[in-house]
Amino acid sequence: MIKAFKMPDLGEGIHEVEILSVPVSVGDNVKEGDTILELETDKAAVEIPSPYTGVVEEILVAAGQTVKVGEVVMTFRTEGAAPAERGKAEGLPTEERGEKIPQRRPPEEKPPEPFQPKEEGPEKEGPKREGPVPASPATRRLARELGVDLTQVAPTGPAGQVTSEDVRAFAEGKGKKKPEERPEEIREEVRPSAVTVPKLPDFSRWGPVERVPLRSIRKATARQMALTWSQIPHVSNHDLADITELEAFRKKHKGEIEAKGGKLTHTIFALKAAATALKAFPRFNASLDTEAGEIILKHYYHVGIAVATEDGLIVPVIRDVDRKSILDLSLELKDLAERTRQRKVGLEELHGGTFTITNVGPMGGGQFVPVINYPQVAILGMGAAAMQPKVVKSAGGPLEIVPRLLMPLVLCIDHRVLDGADAVPFMRMIVEALEDPDALFMMMT
Repeated sequence: MIKAFKMPDLGEGIHEVEILSVPVSVGDNVKEGDTILELETDKAAVEIPSPYTGVVEEILVAAGQTVKVGEVVMTFRTEGAAPAERGKAEGLPTEERGEKIPQRRPPEEKPPEPFQPKEEGPEKEGPKREGPVPASPATRRLARELGVDLTQVAPTGPAGQVTSEDVRAFAEGKGKKKPEERPEEIREEVRPSAVTVPKLPDFSRWGPVERVPLRSIRKATARQMALTWSQIPHVSNHDLADITELEAFRKKHKGEIEAKGGKLTHTIFALKAAATALKAFPRFNASLDTEAGEIILKHYYHVGIAVATEDGLIVPVIRDVDRKSILDLSLELKDLAERTRQRKVGLEELHGGTFTITNVGPMGGGQFVPVINYPQVAILGMGAAAMQPKVVKSAGGPLEIVPRLLMPLVLCIDHRVLDGADAVPFMRMIVEALEDPDALFMMMT
């Protein structure tokens, strides 16, 4: 039998994806679960497993191609099928590839079925889900190590994706997680109806031009920024942190951190300071539900870190920052940043953030105003620290002007949820924590 495989819906408002590679060829024997496509979606590379065991009959996509959800991308010849059946796959037009495909007729409406009351009694375990199970490569490896059948695992990730936590919970016999533990889903882009975008002029009238497709990360970034800027009224608060003592502490301990495989950066300290402030000011760790008229306060502290890649900005998430030591964060952030730049970060690692930190200091950037990562309500921007004159007063001595290492900070807030009166103490708590390393409760082992 010839079966067609359509591009699955990966959720999160994703309607199209870009093909990174097709690791199989026509005539290849594949097993259910083997990787047949590598996609780029929502700034992450995703492996798509085969839903069938059989022979690849036809491949309708190629690397670099953009494909919409629901399009047929590949067909398979399963057991008992003959090559002559090509083109008769379920959901695939009978015309040969390259010819015009006639518009399909709308499906006939099925007569309504009479209502059948649900029988009382204990719920029975449902059958295995059919088709490919959305899961990252790391999750699949974990499932193989633990001997877990992914089709039996109840997903809690975005768009029905099975996460590593789901696999571990299943292996431990905990079953399905509670619905409220699902990470929040980002709503689709909403454009203001009152705004009409004018048509672009013909720029070639004034000189030569080149058109470059808006793809992958840049396209996802454009969508997210348009959504964020159209929905969130931004207000920014600027400050300076004297990190002279912090830098001395960092230099003193960076060697032992590096010996253990981590990297001690200013961002690590900012993570701990932010977690402390988020606990003290819970409205910064929130999202606004405009439809319900409610502020959603989150009792977990997952911080996104903006990482610059060759293709654009990606924001992976470090979970439970408040529970991790400086060493833990140094190891995790280094690994996460490296995998993000290599495009090996999993889709589930990009979602669920409650607050974001972006640091342009390593690139030499100073004061700047970042854009809040919707649907969060605040973001912290860090600039490059520089030696500057500062007026200080020594104990019992006169005022002096001395050189100090000052770092510019900017906090952007959603003015629908937060006010300047909230931003100032929140920022001051972060500044004071960075200025006093002992206040961060550092654990170096």
